[in-house]
Amino acid sequence: MKLTSYVQDRLLTVALTGEIDHHRARQIMAQITEKIDSYLPLRCILDFQEVRFMDSSGIAVVLHTLRKMRALQGKLVLQNIPPQPYKVLHAAGIEKITEIKEECMP
Repeated sequence: MKLTSYVQDRLLTVALTGEIDHHRARQIMAQITEKIDSYLPLRCILDFQEVRFMDSSGIAVVLHTLRKMRALQGKLVLQNIPPQPYKVLHAAGIEKITEIKEECMP
């Protein structure tokens, strides 16, 4: 899993690539936490465009990021979600607690 990020005007965009599973979730959460703590964004976008596979650990990554952003009174947006990760997130009802943009629905 590779994580790329950039910040502009207190908007943090984190592009995830590869697989999000129980082996990688803690590392991803630690990297996202480091970015949020460093930049204190008002909005955070998790871009899933290059995520090939995600299990329920991806839900933990999203919830962790959502908690961090709410602590800053910020907002989390998920975008560019391929069909397989979208199914996992949709089954968990993630769209009820955070915004999903440009989802690639099955």
